[in-house]
Amino acid sequence: MLRRLKAVRLAFTLIELLVVIAIIAILIALLVPAVQKVREAAARTTCTNNLKQIGLGVHNYQGTYNRLPALTSSTGAPRYGNYSGCIMVTLLPFIEQTALYNDAVSNPGNTWDGNGNPYPRLTPVAIYQCPSDPTMTNGWSSAQVGSWMGASYSANQLLFGTVRAGGNADAPQFSLANIPDGSSNTVFFGETYAATNNNSCGTLWSFPGIDWGWNWTPSMASARVLGGSIGSNSGAFQNPQIQPTLAVADRQRNQTGHPILMTLLGDGSVRGLSASLSNVTWGQAVSPADGAPLGSDWNQ
Repeated sequence: MLRRLKAVRLAFTLIELLVVIAIIAILIALLVPAVQKVREAAARTTCTNNLKQIGLGVHNYQGTYNRLPALTSSTGAPRYGNYSGCIMVTLLPFIEQTALYNDAVSNPGNTWDGNGNPYPRLTPVAIYQCPSDPTMTNGWSSAQVGSWMGASYSANQLLFGTVRAGGNADAPQFSLANIPDGSSNTVFFGETYAATNNNSCGTLWSFPGIDWGWNWTPSMASARVLGGSIGSNSGAFQNPQIQPTLAVADRQRNQTGHPILMTLLGDGSVRGLSASLSNVTWGQAVSPADGAPLGSDWNQ
């Protein structure tokens, strides 16, 4: 007797298909945050390395000239370069960008254009770019696409630029060795968006200096322009913004695309600062000579 063969089912039922789709959706939902965390960890590592390279450049400059670089150099201040350009230009030879530096200073009155082959302001500098800066695309500040390359970091005006040293120069009062509060307690550089205030301001690495426009100069805590006092809710001492949108990003403050603000201290270390940091502690950290110990929230 022939045995009847049992029919083989070749398709899923609707319920089985829905179950499979639901499982896939759950797996994707679990995977996406993990991928985002890995991506952010990689971006933060890159940002940390950038700041460390900038810090090494500052230390090498100090070792070469026995002084800190000026926030703004000027043709009227030979001691600080005798060219019109900001600290980011001055540090170029110390971050392996000597050719770009030579191009810039070949035109001392106009370093951002250099000799025009190409214009320095059109040249990206990877160390000055944070991958988590949402206002930068392919090196451009979203406020200046096609005109100026952006930066994701700014120098502390209270450290590098409190002395008017001739021409338009904003020079440092202290050297690395005699900062009253100590180099390990003073912020040298911090993150700032390449574009802020709905693209009306920003941070441009080759912008010449405060006298040309504080709102584009790669400087932070600019008390010369903004005034204010430690602990105030206005002026140069306001605490940073953590992951603000372009619409609310304020050029008077620091910004970061990370969950914490990455900062470079004078001893070359990089510290991430949380959203809970108070105005008082931030003001103490950017002030090199206030004489006050940093608040307890500094170590959170």
